[in-house]
Parts: sequence; C-alpha cells; structure tokens
Amino acid sequence: MKLAEALAERAEATRRVEQLRARVVSSARHQEGETPAEDAAQLLAEAGEVLDTLEALIRRINRTNAAVRMGADGTLTDALARRDTLRLRHSVVTAAADAAAGTGDRGYGRQLRSELMVLPALPVAELRAQADALAREIREVDVRIQRTNWEADLLD
Repeated sequence: MKLAEALAERAEATRRVEQLRARVVSSARHQEGETPAEDAAQLLAEAGEVLDTLEALIRRINRTNAAVRMGADGTLTDALARRDTLRLRHSVVTAAADAAAGTGDRGYGRQLRSELMVLPALPVAELRAQADALAREIREVDVRIQRTNWEADLLD
C-alpha cells in the first residue's frame, strides 16, 4: 500500500469515528417505554474497533514519514514540519500586511483635515511580496510531499 492510500484511509476512518460518535450520543438516552433508534452499546463497540484500526494506521504512517528521505527536504516528517511552519509564517505576514493596510477597518480614513492621519507601521508592499514568496514555497513543498506520498510504500 502506498502512503497516499494510507492517508486516505486515515481520513475515512477519522470521519467514520466522528459519525459513530454522533450516533452514540444521539442514542445514549431514550424515553422510558421507547426503544432508541440504534443500539448505543453496539455503536460504541464499533467505534472502538475503528479507533483500534486507526491507531495502527497512524503508527504506520508516522513510521513511514520518519523513515522516508526526500533529498534536501530531509525526511517526510521534516518536510511536513517545514510546510506547517511556512503556512503559519504566511498567515502572520498576511495578517500583518492586512493590518498595516487597514483592510477591514471601516471609516479608516480622515473625514476632516484637522483629524490625525493613521499611517502604516509596516511596509505593506514588501509584506505582500513576502507573502507571495511564502505561498510559492508552500506550493513547492506540498508538491514534493504529495509526490512522495504516492511513491513511498507504507512501512509495517
């Protein structure tokens, strides 16, 4: 099995657990004299089985991520950490540029010449260029990660 297939199975198992959780919660109590729509104990047991399978799958994915080398990016785990921090960095730079530009502030400008002007404390154009460069780097790292996901075999 390829790593990408395991990741898809992990996502499906996670969705399945959430669905089972919601069904357990809705069937956990019922009025006296009525029967619940579903057997909560059976649903809970099924959720436990799916969670056991999910845990084993996550362990294998993590082992694979730590072992697979991606050249200059290091291991797949290193590349994932890089992508996550690039996304956070992009978010911070974009938020700073938006704040400096006054994006989202209504009535931000002066109404009268006697009012004080509000000036940006950061170079908006430079921040936008930096955000664009970060977005490009995120895409490049993500493409390498996706390629590796489809090439790497899942470890036991």
